[in-house]
Amino acid sequence: MSTRLPNAGRLLNRSKAVEFTFNGKRLKGFEGDTLGAALLANDQMMVGRSFKYHRPRGIIASGAEEPNALVNMGQDGRFEPNQRVTTTELFDGLTATSQNHWPSLEFDVGVANNYVARFLPAGFYYKTFMAPRAAWKHVFEPIIRQSAGLGKAPKDRDADRYEHFYAYVDVMVIGGGIAGLQAAKAAGDSGAKVLLVEQTRHWGGRAPVDGAKIDGKPADEWITETLAALAAMDNVSVRTRTMGSGVYDHGYVLAYEQVADHTPGDGRPRHRLWRVRAKQIVTATGAIERPLSFAGNDIPGVMLAGAVRDYAVNWGVSVGDRSVVVTNNDDAYRTAITLKEAGLDIPVIIDARAEANGDLPNQARALGIRIETGKAIAKVKGGKRVTGVAICQQAGEGAVLEEIACDSVAMSGGWSPVVHLWSHCGGKLIWDTEQAHFRPDADRAPTGADGAAFVVPAGIANGAMGTADVLVDADKAGKAAAKAAGFTAKRTAAPKAVQVDEAALSPVWIMPQGAGPKARMKMWLDYQNDVKVSDVQLAAREGYESVEHTKRYTTLGMATDQGKLSNINGLAILADSLNADIPQVGTTTFRPPYTPISMGAIAGEARGEIFQPLRKTPIHGWHEKNGVYWEPVGHWRRPYCFQRSGESVEQAVHREVKNTRENLGLLDASTLGKLVVTGPDAGRFLDMMYTNMMSNLKVGKCRYGLMCSENGFLSDDGVVARIDEDTWLCHTTSGGADRIHAWMEEWLQTEWWDWKVYVANLTEQFAQIAVVGPNARKVLEKLGGMDVSKEALAFMEWNEGKIGGFDARVYRISFSGELSYEISVPASQGRAFWDALHEVGAEFGAMAYGTEALHIMRAEKGFIMIGDETDGTIIPQDLGLNWALSKKKEDYLGKRAQQRSHMTDPNRWKLVGLETLDGSVLPDGAYAIAPGNNDNAQRNMVGRVTSTYHSPTLNRGIAMGLVLHGPDRMGEVIEFGKTDQTMVKAKIVDPVFYDKDGEKQNV
Repeated sequence: MSTRLPNAGRLLNRSKAVEFTFNGKRLKGFEGDTLGAALLANDQMMVGRSFKYHRPRGIIASGAEEPNALVNMGQDGRFEPNQRVTTTELFDGLTATSQNHWPSLEFDVGVANNYVARFLPAGFYYKTFMAPRAAWKHVFEPIIRQSAGLGKAPKDRDADRYEHFYAYVDVMVIGGGIAGLQAAKAAGDSGAKVLLVEQTRHWGGRAPVDGAKIDGKPADEWITETLAALAAMDNVSVRTRTMGSGVYDHGYVLAYEQVADHTPGDGRPRHRLWRVRAKQIVTATGAIERPLSFAGNDIPGVMLAGAVRDYAVNWGVSVGDRSVVVTNNDDAYRTAITLKEAGLDIPVIIDARAEANGDLPNQARALGIRIETGKAIAKVKGGKRVTGVAICQQAGEGAVLEEIACDSVAMSGGWSPVVHLWSHCGGKLIWDTEQAHFRPDADRAPTGADGAAFVVPAGIANGAMGTADVLVDADKAGKAAAKAAGFTAKRTAAPKAVQVDEAALSPVWIMPQGAGPKARMKMWLDYQNDVKVSDVQLAAREGYESVEHTKRYTTLGMATDQGKLSNINGLAILADSLNADIPQVGTTTFRPPYTPISMGAIAGEARGEIFQPLRKTPIHGWHEKNGVYWEPVGHWRRPYCFQRSGESVEQAVHREVKNTRENLGLLDASTLGKLVVTGPDAGRFLDMMYTNMMSNLKVGKCRYGLMCSENGFLSDDGVVARIDEDTWLCHTTSGGADRIHAWMEEWLQTEWWDWKVYVANLTEQFAQIAVVGPNARKVLEKLGGMDVSKEALAFMEWNEGKIGGFDARVYRISFSGELSYEISVPASQGRAFWDALHEVGAEFGAMAYGTEALHIMRAEKGFIMIGDETDGTIIPQDLGLNWALSKKKEDYLGKRAQQRSHMTDPNRWKLVGLETLDGSVLPDGAYAIAPGNNDNAQRNMVGRVTSTYHSPTLNRGIAMGLVLHGPDRMGEVIEFGKTDQTMVKAKIVDPVFYDKDGEKQNV
């Protein structure tokens, strides 16, 4: 049985006992335990069930590579599924339950799948569930949906908070083992700004567990001294409980800090997502021990030898009283020696190699441990826990030579460098035949935009297997990273370490090598997904020769494992089945994150009220105090209208329209997008983004422009002003600023990356106020300052100066058809300028108006509105905007698409104005009905309403719409359907209802 050792556990605080519950049982551990260590100390060998066959599953590892021990953690607002017990720090009151079983862990009806496993091999779901067809919906799909997933989805609102943190460093070192510590110190000594992160709460990795000595000192002592040296450097920061999650282009790294998982409810953010920009990245991520493939290698109590050693040394836990060690390398002997010196029984070490005569085997023999070379495990005996093993010849077919009683098996198939982060951004791998693993290929490192490498592997993550070699390699990596970041490394020697002489491992992928089909069906490669040796061999026989195809056919290395334990063994089995070398088969794609990160960390602070922050203009407060009726526009809230006492919304809108047409209206237009595009190639760039020419726009002039998608459909519109020879200011729709900014950046970064153009979104840096109406010029002249006369500032021109003492840029543009000035002032001056306009404009009838009055006035003038006249299928030609399509330019986004036959079809609906015969308002979105039915037995339609209003200026309903051959049918009457099934007649008219010649805006 597994229990606690009395005099071990270097990470424990035995003076502080901790209580927790697992499946309702109250258990005890110590401060410093992981949940996995505490469960083993309480003899809880079985912790879950496998996904497909529901076989009993126990803890197999001690770190992030653990595939089996995933549990539901916490309760209510702190409930989270699929948490690894091996990386979860124990705390008082922790609550955990096992997953993927019903009704209980001990008795699971799903285990019935195990007894029919021969009928459920890899890919069985591609060949079944096909007939009878009706059974899919009513039988198969419900069962599959019920079986899908491991843990339960949380139901309550998350009680914790999360945050993002941004950091900029010269060198980031990922991994806090001795390699990471030495690399960070070497880089830090150069003066480079260094960030060192370690995913666990303690430093040093395996070195203290394995009894390494560095510079003549125990590893623990060297680690403490190195940490003190790093702490004394102002240019070095270190973080524990922080996992390097992913490496991306341009030195961008995501790191996942578990700040308060072990102290829930203490007020700190639970998780912190670090967004780091580093000139150089050092991956000192260590290595993962590989399991061996033998029958029954999934029974609870079969564990990685290194993990067994970890539990004994770090947490004082004995996994079993009698442990059999099975290996193909010398490292596993360290586990046997550690357990023997702790007073535990090691009945035998089974070594698949023909001989074992190195320092470690000889030390084991000196302790009286029996060693059997050339042998293998034929099968492990037991069901819910190990009871014994059967021994056979490794070179044979599995004939049992001897059975040995034991309660745990420590296995080691060698070590594989953790190459995930190296590979995330394109780093290539090379096969190391001697160590039988893939390691980073230094000649094919991830490269930046300048073609230079920006990721440097270090230590065992680079294939340096001995302690001395690890330290030399890490020192070299740290200095190389510092030099690449622009610093001069100090000429110092790497720390010295005693190198233990270890014999070469013997690659063993199946145990025994001649195992028959029945045994191979019990050899597990992927413990979580129930993928066996026989499954990979079946995939090869069925033609899945690509490793990526095999992965998906068998689910090998999918889900949370991501190839950590299963990858190399699976590749080796596939290669053998294809009679190919492992390098020829290759590896699957390593993708971030390295281990799962919480959804809360991804969201960060973006939750609750700030999940989608409400954007407010500088004048927002004034609106709230003056009867505003809000309208959501993207993330903004814009005034729809301003109601007065006893006034309906409709009455308020009509009052605002009339006043603006007759006196003076003020509109808060601050939400309009304001994108500055500058650089030597800015004009060339804007010629591609807009359908009309912008490069020939003169400084001080404005031009209305259209933007289309690459598919030719109208995407946005707005007025562009040329600020200077290399700078343009592009106005966008209120809801489109962020989208268009991203659209511009996408083209600059992916298509025209070498153009010298910079785009900045200045939308919130300025308040913009439209001063509109016959009295607009009068109020500005009374405020005093710059000349706004027709002669000084003509229509579609801009100028800047002072207005009433405010810093202003004045655009002579109009969306209402009236004399209009749009005045942009710094956001900090926006409210004061608005107040000044109201104060001085009182004698001129100044009145604020909202978006609905704006929409009515623009419709009266026949101006289109993105989102009303457009719906993602409309091109400029549909709206009569051919004049805005340049015939001088060779190309612009959407030009070629607009030449396709569908786009030039003469039967496309075109924009017209609509007036009902009875003066009523057409229903928004109503369709024009024509005689006859279409092929779907529906009434034929020949048009639809895009915008419709009651015009207080004209005192009648007006509308704009798209109608088949509309511009050629002026004066014709057509019928529109209403929601009450009645029809209303409307006449096709010119879309400009008011001041067609534009005399009012040109005064």
